Amino acid sequence: MEFYSIENNSKNNFPSKTKKALWLILFFLVFLFTFFYAQWLSDPKKIVKKEDLVVFDLPQEEPVPIEIKEPKEKFIPHNFSIETLKTKGCVADGFLSEYGSDTQEMIELINRSECQYLHRSLETWLSSPDFNRAQEIMVQIKKPNMVFGMFIAEAINRKIRYYDPKTKENFSFSDMCRDGTENVWGEHTCKPSFEKKEYRQYLDFITRQAMDAGIQSFLFGQVYFQEEGSLEKSELPKIIQKMRDYAKEKNLQIMIGAQTGYITDEEYLKNFDYIEGGVGMNDQGEIESGPCLSWRGGCWALLWNQKYHSLAKNVFLHLDWSGIESDDMSRFARMDAQTRKNTLYNLYQKFTSQKMGFLMPMLAPLYKENGGCHGPKKKFYSSSKEYKCQDEDTINAILKGKYKP
Repeated sequence: MEFYSIENNSKNNFPSKTKKALWLILFFLVFLFTFFYAQWLSDPKKIVKKEDLVVFDLPQEEPVPIEIKEPKEKFIPHNFSIETLKTKGCVADGFLSEYGSDTQEMIELINRSECQYLHRSLETWLSSPDFNRAQEIMVQIKKPNMVFGMFIAEAINRKIRYYDPKTKENFSFSDMCRDGTENVWGEHTCKPSFEKKEYRQYLDFITRQAMDAGIQSFLFGQVYFQEEGSLEKSELPKIIQKMRDYAKEKNLQIMIGAQTGYITDEEYLKNFDYIEGGVGMNDQGEIESGPCLSWRGGCWALLWNQKYHSLAKNVFLHLDWSGIESDDMSRFARMDAQTRKNTLYNLYQKFTSQKMGFLMPMLAPLYKENGGCHGPKKKFYSSSKEYKCQDEDTINAILKGKYKP
């Protein structure tokens, strides 16, 4: 099976042909300015006639060349039990996208762990996935029957260059944007919309590539941001059905989830194998029981509340992160070691005893000025014993059922 990727698809890396074109444009502009300025100096009253102008045909930017690779070693996915993933799941956000800067230690950490499921291990937040690199990392995980997850983000970068082999053109990320959301996540960003044909084509391509690579769990980020119209007329059920049809063709077991927040439309929620969200804890690791978190605006849904979990097939919970000081992960990293141990144990016991999943933190972003413990970079948490938090032994003991508080 062939995997598609491009070498430099981020907003800060331009293909060499684009660089050449930009330098050529700059050269022509400097030349024209110098020419007309010299003419004006020699005779300021002289009128330059239209027929005297030299018109240059500037080179058009070509689609980013596609690189097709056959992996030297292929990851082999296996069937799984969602009940097992509820009790053996871990958050490894961006692991396959090389978040956190120390990929080799993350590989060793996962191989030492009791994790059977790596949630959100391939990221698409303001970036495009590199499936060739992801595959190279996946085959280095030697634990049998590992399940890898992919996050389909509610944030895209309109400047990304990513090749569509069907049309032999670059995808147009600007054409994927929900109306009125330009720059909502920063310059050149937007929220994508399921109503946009270009976005649906992009999702079809990347989810097929992910399944070809052996990824089996797909999480749609904050779907209420990606839905432009009413839920009754949503395009997402069709997108999901195409994913399930392709998985069936490949004889691949997959599960599809979403961050549904406060949505209580049961018919809509049944499209997903699971719904997912954070716990909204305080600095002592304590949580609330109401349907909405009391100290945040709007309704930050607490999915273990009967209002939500009774409508969903399955519920997965974790320590949430959003890059702010009050998010779950940032609070967790500021706790002392014993409070972190107690928090993980209590949350795991509470939710798994209610047939919900609690995903243990292995790799996740932190508030950039958080303080507390962290991984190889201050803005990322790692449970590895090689860094400051050193929570991996506690996590493994809890997952094995051998932790004693």
